[in-house]
Amino acid sequence: MTNKRVVVTGMSALTPIGLTVESFWEAMMNGVSGSDFIKQFDTSRIETKFACELKGYDPGNYMEKKSARRMDPFAQFAMAAAKMVLEDAGIDPSKLSSEEKEDIGVIMGSGIGGIQTFSQQSVISHTQGPNRISPFFIPMLIPDIAGGQISIQYGFKGPNHCIVSACATANNCIIDSYLLIKNGMANAVLTGGSEASICEIGMGGFNSARALSTRNDSPRTASRPFDSTRDGFVMGEGGGALFLEELEHAKKRGARIYAELVGVGLSADAYHITAPDPEGIGAKLAMRRALKDANLNTTDIDYINMHGTSTGLGDIAETKAIKAVFGDQAYKMNVSSTKSMTGHLLGAAGAVEAIASILAVIKDTVPPTINFEHPDPECDLNYTFNKPQKKTVNYALSNAFGFGGHNTTVIFSKYQE
Repeated sequence: MTNKRVVVTGMSALTPIGLTVESFWEAMMNGVSGSDFIKQFDTSRIETKFACELKGYDPGNYMEKKSARRMDPFAQFAMAAAKMVLEDAGIDPSKLSSEEKEDIGVIMGSGIGGIQTFSQQSVISHTQGPNRISPFFIPMLIPDIAGGQISIQYGFKGPNHCIVSACATANNCIIDSYLLIKNGMANAVLTGGSEASICEIGMGGFNSARALSTRNDSPRTASRPFDSTRDGFVMGEGGGALFLEELEHAKKRGARIYAELVGVGLSADAYHITAPDPEGIGAKLAMRRALKDANLNTTDIDYINMHGTSTGLGDIAETKAIKAVFGDQAYKMNVSSTKSMTGHLLGAAGAVEAIASILAVIKDTVPPTINFEHPDPECDLNYTFNKPQKKTVNYALSNAFGFGGHNTTVIFSKYQE
């Protein structure tokens, strides 16, 4: 691998607590919960009646309405994130040469893909017959279509694919983008993830797996990572994107540099299809590999954006992994779970949480974990409960783990010449 450096020159966030990076950060600083009763469909037949939905989202603000109708919401969210990240990065595709576009990649993932389209077209097939299925059914369904649509829209001809690794998806996409740039296979990559699983079959499926909170009497406080009364995660939706560039390429065009991506780590639990290894074995490996890749010591990390889903097993396993990797430093640094505010965006979670981590680095402020009330003796780190904390953050680490035992870690630092 070469010594090329990878920097972040654009960010976009389409989240349940804000449709821009700025509003997303402001909401986190104010400890806003994005959870409320579901408005997209009738919840009378499902157990969990709340989720973290987007507020005020209109696809017409990001694309032509005709185009939006031919996309599942997850692809719409990806297109919206792409439009915003290019604007933020100062990239006008219409002014790029064909040669420049050949060296820009798009790696945009989704954990589930077009589940709303699948649900709707399945009903049509059963009630009206297979010959009534939409000709756009397959292109709207497949998870890779988001990256394909972005590439087609902007003419980017660099590496273009989709990684699906459940809730580790967006982190995996960021990691692949980093490796491609480091190896000289692209000058820049638009990367991240999107998800739109708040529908009857999506919610019902996670309810059947006993993964979701059922705190219907208090939706806003249902996502409560590390609290002893946590009872599952809260479904979220949205998307996030980063524009990653090779440093010299970014400098040549005079780009604003937010932060540097300095290390990545990957591992597998090899344990269970949904449950994490109870000792966090895979999480330990991913974090250790990221530290090694970044050539950092454990004492260098100032903040960890934990996967922290608000599940009984997951929060404890990740806490154990952090203590095993960081030793005494685990108690000196800040950690938090921004899922307490956004809910769990599944395949988009890694992108949104990478942005939260980068903002922590830029602003020297750690976002909080909200909704904490009852201590869990097995969760004994500094989780930055309920209020943000000012702190110098030179290095921030972000974890994302997925069903199937997929573990991913990324580390961002302040940019220095």
